[in-house]
Amino acid sequence: MTQRVLVVDDDRTVSDVVCRYLEHAGYQVDHVGDGAAALAAVARQPPHLVVLDLMLPVLDGLEVCRRLRQRPDGVPIVMLTARGDEADRILGLQLGADDYLSKPFSPRELVLRVRSVLRRAGGEPIGQAPEVLTDDGLEVRTGPRVARLHGRELTLTLREFDLLAHLMRHPARAFRRAELLEKVWGWSFGDQSTVTVHVRRLREKIESDPADPRRIVTVWGVGYRYEPTGG
Repeated sequence: MTQRVLVVDDDRTVSDVVCRYLEHAGYQVDHVGDGAAALAAVARQPPHLVVLDLMLPVLDGLEVCRRLRQRPDGVPIVMLTARGDEADRILGLQLGADDYLSKPFSPRELVLRVRSVLRRAGGEPIGQAPEVLTDDGLEVRTGPRVARLHGRELTLTLREFDLLAHLMRHPARAFRRAELLEKVWGWSFGDQSTVTVHVRRLREKIESDPADPRRIVTVWGVGYRYEPTGG
């Protein structure tokens, strides 16, 4: 089945290039130019992924991201941001975007990012056989990509799930943020605040007290490690 990508960008020059490259890569592509039209398009026929610009008329990209994350289907989101919009980009990640690119960007890189996110969304644990990872009421099944805490299913974005699974595979090992970017995101370079934002979101979902985390702990001067808390 051909995967459908919805491109949301009011810059016709950018959107034409993005749509052309995605179509050449084999995706079915739809395009809308404002936030309200994006929400209507997703409600009408949910795509497999949304490429979402932050600077949009009617409804901005952050509000669109927020509303999409309220949907139960968890449609993956790749954000497009202006190079100077660091605060908005971080907020977009906090709202649950799965990946981002800063303008100007390479259309080829965008296609690779889209392909990576969709591959993970399809349940393919890249480079890993399916696993069941458990620790003190926390269970992560990488095959169906399901995480539960004390029997309650957690709502995790693609990157949150992959980050949690990676840390649980290597308990008590400290990872630098740059290492996590490479292992989880597949980036050999990039903004390490992306890791910080995702760790913060994960703590809010798996820690009894996110301000005093027991599972994902900070290793000062290094990064983070997963500390097993039980059986």
